[in-house]
Amino acid sequence: MTKMVNHGTGRVRLEYRLPSRGLIGYRTEFLTDTRGTGLLNHLFDGWDAWQGDIAHRQNGALVADRTGRTTGYAIDNLQARGVMFVAPGESVYEGQIVGENSRDNDLDVNITKEKKLTNMRASTADESIKLTPPRIMNLEQCLEWIREDELLEVTPKSLRLRKRALGGRRRF
Repeated sequence: MTKMVNHGTGRVRLEYRLPSRGLIGYRTEFLTDTRGTGLLNHLFDGWDAWQGDIAHRQNGALVADRTGRTTGYAIDNLQARGVMFVAPGESVYEGQIVGENSRDNDLDVNITKEKKLTNMRASTADESIKLTPPRIMNLEQCLEWIREDELLEVTPKSLRLRKRALGGRRRF
């Protein structure tokens, strides 16, 4: 922090000197912290020497282990594992990141699993599933979310997160 001015009207002006890479993905966190009332402005001040790493997310990723279309049944079973990035009926491929794990490790998941249909009927009938809406991230949020072993695919219609190594178990 290089400067702090309290105007006495309930507003405080803070000035920092920090690397531009530290601002990637910070706008959302800033608006959450200030409950949408904060103003954020940034200007390029110059070049400086490397100051070290910036902390990244603590949670792992939920990674699709096969190609196919997502199903509501599979998403319903995986919601307890973390936050989903895809909705039912979307096409996914092996190695694509479909959600954020609630723990710190990456987890291969079957997001295309379908419910087995049998002749037996339950007396309570099938319960309707309740899905939470997927987290839709913009470009800045995706760039802030990825780690060194992950990539971001940018197409005209979508932003997709994926692992650098697509096939098989990840041993990173």
